[in-house]
Amino acid sequence: MATNLNVLYENKPCYRIHITSSFESFFACLQEDQIATNRKVCIVTDSVVAELYLNEMEKICKSSFLEANHFIFPSGEASKNMDVAQELYQHLISRHFDRHDLLIALGGGVVGDLTGFTAATYLRGIDFIQVPTTLLSQVDSSIGGKTGVDFMQYKNMVGAFYMPKMVYMNIHTLQTLPEVQFQSGMGEVIKHGLICDDDYFHWLKDNAPFICQRNEAVLEQMVAVSCGIKKRVVEEDPKEKGIRAHLNFGHTVGHAIEKLSNFSLFHGQCVAIGMHAASYLSRKHQMISEEDYNDILTTITSFGLPVSVDGFQADDILAATKSDKKMIGSKIKFILLERIGYALIDTSISDAELIQAISEVIR
Repeated sequence: MATNLNVLYENKPCYRIHITSSFESFFACLQEDQIATNRKVCIVTDSVVAELYLNEMEKICKSSFLEANHFIFPSGEASKNMDVAQELYQHLISRHFDRHDLLIALGGGVVGDLTGFTAATYLRGIDFIQVPTTLLSQVDSSIGGKTGVDFMQYKNMVGAFYMPKMVYMNIHTLQTLPEVQFQSGMGEVIKHGLICDDDYFHWLKDNAPFICQRNEAVLEQMVAVSCGIKKRVVEEDPKEKGIRAHLNFGHTVGHAIEKLSNFSLFHGQCVAIGMHAASYLSRKHQMISEEDYNDILTTITSFGLPVSVDGFQADDILAATKSDKKMIGSKIKFILLERIGYALIDTSISDAELIQAISEVIR
C-alpha cells in the first residue's frame, strides 16, 4: 500500500509526498516525479540514523545516480547550527558539487532542516529530497519548505522557505524509533486534529491502542491524514502570512520551554505542554468548554505526552516567548481554539493572561 499527495505552490504542482512501507520504490518515485539522476548525490544524515538506514539508502543511490557519497553529523538539536552547515558546505565543495547536483536528507527534523537550509544557500540553491525517518519529521517538518538552523539560543532563527523536489516516507522506519521520540511526533499529530479536523481528533482517540502498538496500516493512514492537513494549510499560505500560523498552536509556550530546557526536552513534548497552555486560554476566553478542555488534556496524556513541566519559573518562560520569531512588533501572535477542529489567531493576549496560563502548566 502506498499513498501519494501532490503539493501545490502558488497553484502549481511543486512536489509529491510518497508514503510507503519500505525504501524499495525510491528509484521508481524518482522516475515518476521526473527527478534527474544523471548527477551526483550526497546523503546527509546523523550518527543514529546512519547506523540504521544509510547503507540501504546509499546502495540504492549508487545504483541510481552518477555518484553517491554521504555526510554524517552527530545526532541531536545541538548539531543544527551554522558550524555544521559550514562543514557540509566544505564537504560539497571538496567533492565539486555544482548547482545541478542533489542532497538527500535522511533522518528526522534536525537532518531535514539542516539539509534544506544548506540546499537553499549552497550556490544560491540546489535540489534536495526529504526522506524523513521520524514521526515528527514525517507529519510536520519535512512538509512545507521551512528550512533553518538555530542561532545561539534561538531556535530556527536563520533559515529560508525552500521546497524539496520530493518527500519520500518509509513508515517502517517508525518501528525503530525510540518510544519517547514516537510520543514526541504524536504532539504534532494531535495538534493537526485540534486546529483543523475534529473528526480526525476523535479518530486518533478511537485508534489510540493501534497507534501506540505502531500498527503500520493505521500509522500509514494517520501519517497520510496529517500530511494532507499540513499540505492544505501550506498551499493556502506558503510564507506564513495568515492561516499557516495556525500550525503554531502550542508552539509559543512550547518553544520557550524547549529553549529553556536547553533542548533536553523533545519538541513534541514541549508542544504538548504549550497546547495545554493554549487550551487553558481558549477555555478562559469561553471558546471551548470545560469538557473539551479536559478531553484535550486526557488525549494528550493518553499518548504518553506531558501536559506540565517542573523546574521552570513562569517569568522566565514569559521572557523567552518574547524572542519568538512569530512576534508582530511587541505582540505575540497566539493561536487559540475557537472550538476543537478550528483555530484562530489572537494578538490580544496580555502578559498577565499568559503568566496565568504558564502557571497552569508548571508543577
